[in-house]
Amino acid sequence: MIATSPRILVFDSGVGGLSIVQEIRTLLPRLGIDYVADSAFFPYGTKEESELTQRIVAVIDAAIKQLQPALIVIGCNSASTIALDLLRQRFNIPFVGVVPAIKPAAAASTTKTIGLLATEGTIMRDYTRALARQFAHDCTLVSHGSSELVLQAERLLRGLPPDRETIRHELAQLWSQPNASAIDAVVLGCTHFPLLKPLLLELAPATVQWVDSGAAIARRVASLLPSLTPAATPATDTAFFTGSYDAALTAGLQSFGFGSCAILKV
Repeated sequence: MIATSPRILVFDSGVGGLSIVQEIRTLLPRLGIDYVADSAFFPYGTKEESELTQRIVAVIDAAIKQLQPALIVIGCNSASTIALDLLRQRFNIPFVGVVPAIKPAAAASTTKTIGLLATEGTIMRDYTRALARQFAHDCTLVSHGSSELVLQAERLLRGLPPDRETIRHELAQLWSQPNASAIDAVVLGCTHFPLLKPLLLELAPATVQWVDSGAAIARRVASLLPSLTPAATPATDTAFFTGSYDAALTAGLQSFGFGSCAILKV
C-alpha cells in the first residue's frame, strides 16, 4: 500500500507566495500543497505591525484547524519578519519563513554594493536591519520600498499585462540613489517580485544578479519532510482566499498547480 504524502500549506497576503510554490514544486513534485491568500486583509506591506500580527495568527489558526497541514510556509516577507517567532511559539507545527536574501546577495556581490527591493514595511523593520548588520556589514545597502511592484505582480496573475513604465519607474527609484551605480546584486525582498523577473531582467542593467529566497525555502521544506511518497489518490491542490475570490486569477492559479479555489473562514 502506497502511503499518502504529507500536505503542506503556503500562506501569503496575496499571490506572491506562488513564487515559493513554484520552487517547492520544482524540488518536490509529489508534495501536496494548499495555498492561503489573506485577500480580505491585502496588502500587508502597508499595515501596522500590531494589527498584522493579530491578523496573521488568526488566519493561521483557522487554516490549521480546517486544513491540518504537516508544515506551513509563511510565503511573505512582511509576515515572516514580524510573526514567525510568535507562530512557532503558539502552534505545534513546523513553520518555514521567508526573509530577504541579504546574506547570499552580500556573498555574491563583487562591488560590495547591493540593492534591496521590498515593501516599505519590510525595509523599515528591525529584523531586516539586523540581517543587514549581520550579513552585509561590509556592503553598502541601497533600498527602495515599492507597493507598486506588488500590484503589478497581482495584475500579471490576473492575466493583465504589467505596466512596464511603472516597473521602469520603480527601478529608477532604486538606481537614482547615492552609490546605486555600483549595485551588482539586488535582493527581491517580497515574494511577489520574482513573478516579475522577466521584466526586471529586461528593464534593469544587464550586469545585475537578482537574488531571492525561493530555492532556499524549497530546500528547507525538503529537509523537514524527508520521507515523501506519492499519494495513492492525489488530492486536488486548492487555493483558499479569506475574502472574495477574483475569477480572473483562475488561469494563473492553475498554471501553479491549483485545480480548485475556496473560501477560508477566519
